[in-house]
Amino acid sequence: MPDDGSVDSAPNLIAPGLRLPETLESVLREDGKFFAAASAIALIPGGLVFATFAAWAGAMAGNPEMVELMTAYSAYGY
Repeated sequence: MPDDGSVDSAPNLIAPGLRLPETLESVLREDGKFFAAASAIALIPGGLVFATFAAWAGAMAGNPEMVELMTAYSAYGY
């Protein structure tokens, strides 16, 4: 019943061919394998970038001037 007191005459049946809006659960059910594959593929370059920067930082840590530069740089941030 609407707020104005009138009676709604719409049927309470949903048409069998009606396409309802997708929910998060339905998207994950249909596209779960795609999201898993995309995550696995993105993990590889992310891991390579992380390993590269970790190795680079480790190589620079032996130089005292670079250690001082890296620790003092954050003081000049935005």
